[in-house]
Amino acid sequence: MDTKRQDEAPARQPRDRDRRRWPREGQPHDEAAPSLAPVLEPLSFSTLELAPGDQFAAWQVHMAPLVDVRLPDDKSPDDGFPASHTAWNLGGMLIVQQRAPAHSYIRSAAKLRSSSIDHWYIVLPRTGRSWTEVDRRVAETQSGKLEIRSLGYPFRGRVTDSESLFLYLPRDLFSDAASTLDAKNNSILTGNFADLFVDYVNSVEARLRSLTAEDLPRIVHATRSMIIACLAPPAEHAAAAEQLVSVALMERARRYVQNNLDAAHLTPDSMCRALGVSRSRLYQLFEPSGGVLHYIQSRRLLAAHVALSDPADSRRIVDIAETFGFSSAANFSRAFSKEFGYSPREGRNTMVLPRPAHSVSLAEREKTSSFEGWLKALGS
Repeated sequence: MDTKRQDEAPARQPRDRDRRRWPREGQPHDEAAPSLAPVLEPLSFSTLELAPGDQFAAWQVHMAPLVDVRLPDDKSPDDGFPASHTAWNLGGMLIVQQRAPAHSYIRSAAKLRSSSIDHWYIVLPRTGRSWTEVDRRVAETQSGKLEIRSLGYPFRGRVTDSESLFLYLPRDLFSDAASTLDAKNNSILTGNFADLFVDYVNSVEARLRSLTAEDLPRIVHATRSMIIACLAPPAEHAAAAEQLVSVALMERARRYVQNNLDAAHLTPDSMCRALGVSRSRLYQLFEPSGGVLHYIQSRRLLAAHVALSDPADSRRIVDIAETFGFSSAANFSRAFSKEFGYSPREGRNTMVLPRPAHSVSLAEREKTSSFEGWLKALGS
C-alpha cells in the first residue's frame, strides 16, 4: 500500500500545481476533450421506405443540386427506384456512399448558371459501369477505376445499376494546381499512383465512424496530395511517387496500430514484419509523431480514455489499463495524467460525447442541414 502511494505521488503533484495555476473551468483539457471522440455523423437519405411510385421523384429532388436524373426508356416511375445516399462531412471534403439503379444524368449549362457549386469530384465505382461526356469526349468507367470530374463544366451520362464512392473537394483546395486538374477533367486515373489512391480511399472509408477532430484536416490534406500525385506530369513523378508511398504506408501503419491496440505483440518489430519495412524506415515514418513507441502509447491512452468515459463500460480502471498494454495501475495513472492533465478516475467522471469538429460544425445550422447545404458550405 505504501509503495502504491509513493508511485502515485509524483503524478499527483504536477496536477495539483496546475489546479492552483488555472481555474477549474479554464483548464486546457476541457476544450480538447471532445476531440478524443469520433466526430462524424453521417447524413443519410434513402428511398427504400417510400412507396415504389414515389421513389424516383424523391431521388430527383435529392440529386437536384448536382444533376438532373432521368429513368431509362424502358423504365417507369411505378417500377420503383430503391436508392441510398450516405454523406460524411470532413470539413474540407465530402465522402458519399451511394447505391442506385440504372439512370441517366445531366449537369446542364443552365444549371451551372444558377449554381454556386463548382467542386471537383472523384468517383470510385464498386459495381456497375458508367459513360460520361464532356465536350464530346466520353469517359467510360468500371469497377475499381477512378474518374475525376469538375462540377464547374456541363456534362451528361448514364450509369447501370451501381454502388460507388464519391469524394467532393472544393476547387480552392487545388488553386495552385488548377491547370493540371482542368487538363484532366473527365479522365480515368490509372497506373500505380491510382491503385495506391484506391487503397487509401478504401482505408479512409473503413474508418469514417472512428475519425477524431484532429484526423480530419490531415485526411483532407493527404487526399489532396495524392490526387495531385496521380495527375502530376512525368517529370514530377519521382517526388510524387515517394510522397504517395509514404502517405499510403503511414496510413497502413496507423491502421495496424489501431487494430492491435489490445495486443501484447504490438511492438516496432511486429510492425516491421506486418508492414514489410525496416526498423529505420519505420522510425523515419513516425518521427513527426514523436516516435513509434510514443505513437503507440498515445493511441492506447486515447482508447483507454474513450473506454473510461463510456457509461456503458463498467470495467475497473485497472482492467482497462491491462487491456491496453499497461503493466500496472501506477504506470497507467502516470501516463494518463501526463497525456490528458487529469487522472483516470477523473476521466471516468468526465463523459466525452461525440460532436462535430469545428470544421464541420456548420452542419448544426439550418443552411447546412441537407446535402445541398453541405455542398454549398464546402470550402467556405
